[in-house]
Amino acid sequence: MLPYVFRRVMLAVLVLLLVSIGVFSIVRMLPGDAVILSLDEFSVLTPEALENARHELGIDRPFINQYGTWIWGVVRGDLGDSLVTRRSVSEELSKRVILTMHLALMAMFVGLVIAIPIGILSAVRQDTAADYGGRLFAIMGLSLPDFWMAVVVITFMTIVFQWFPPRGFEPIWIDPWKNIQQLGLPALIIGSRFSAVVMRMTRSSLLEVLREDYIRTAWSKGLGERTVIMRHAMKNALIPVVTVIGQQFSLLIGGTVIVEFIFLLPGVGSLTLDAVFLRDYTMIQGAVLFFATVMVFMNLLVDISYAWFDPRIRYN
Repeated sequence: MLPYVFRRVMLAVLVLLLVSIGVFSIVRMLPGDAVILSLDEFSVLTPEALENARHELGIDRPFINQYGTWIWGVVRGDLGDSLVTRRSVSEELSKRVILTMHLALMAMFVGLVIAIPIGILSAVRQDTAADYGGRLFAIMGLSLPDFWMAVVVITFMTIVFQWFPPRGFEPIWIDPWKNIQQLGLPALIIGSRFSAVVMRMTRSSLLEVLREDYIRTAWSKGLGERTVIMRHAMKNALIPVVTVIGQQFSLLIGGTVIVEFIFLLPGVGSLTLDAVFLRDYTMIQGAVLFFATVMVFMNLLVDISYAWFDPRIRYN
């Protein structure tokens, strides 16, 4: 297994390298001038001033030189300085990552608490009212976009209850109640779509496993329903579910961008959108690299977890 893990890690590094090249190239194709946007209203926009500003920011050098300097800094843990605020990108991201990961993990927890039980019930009670209700829930979750639900929920809570979630972020280990007030609604909105996908996969995977011969043998031995489902069927049924969870968590991390912006949460998502509006190249590069790293790591974790769920799987 170790050679397989090593190959996967090296492949992950290659993917991140390609992502870094791609984002470094694409952000420089965005319309607008980062230098002009970074200058304050009292600056004199003469050609000399613009040229000096570009030289100071280092964006007047050849593309390959700029990329080489940036990627070498990334290897050393330095993502450069923001073109707008002149603050370290690494420090800015470190302040925002806690909120984004907190929101993503909370949304995943909410989604799994909803999806797994409903998926199991829907499969075990196939073609009953419980099954139809679970499938209707999944269709609604897949059909309603996160940003639309966020706007509707905020509008409803503001107009009907005259309440808006507190701004800012308080970690759960410092003030649990305020943390739930700040992140509860966003986590529920993001988690509902996540749960819809996981619920559908849980149902279909469990239905397929329940038709296997060894499950029929377990039934014929007189084992109880709980024992057959939880001990014999679920472990094999979870293999494709884990794959979907890993993939959806990666998308879930990316989905926090718009929701954070709507709920005025100071996370990586809102930081990324602000950087795009201001053409802050270095900040965009650092944020995208963060999202890519999370996605690659989750895919790697999912691949390695297969061996635990199914010992028959062997890595060559």
